[in-house]
Amino acid sequence: MTVAEQIITISMCVLATVLTRFLPFWVFSEKKRTPPYIEYLGNVLPLAVFGMLIIYCLKGVSLFSGNHALPELIGIAVTAALHFWKKQMLFSIAGGTIVYMLLIRFVFLA
Repeated sequence: MTVAEQIITISMCVLATVLTRFLPFWVFSEKKRTPPYIEYLGNVLPLAVFGMLIIYCLKGVSLFSGNHALPELIGIAVTAALHFWKKQMLFSIAGGTIVYMLLIRFVFLA
């Protein structure tokens, strides 16, 4: 990339980031009530995203070959248990990921 192309690329990334951060505040001001469908989306989208992430992460897992999905199921169980225990999303995701990585590295060798 030339210097001009790098500047354009960085500028577009900055513009996209700023636009996506400030657009909701411009569209939905404090003076008006937020539309009910936006509030509904705010309530259901986080769960939908997590559901899609779980499906994406487990799409290549086979119950009938290899480790029979044991490391994945243990990782999910640890993530859920940590979340119910501490109610901290980052802590539960990090804990489940660490357990999963340790399992596939030291216990369920491929």
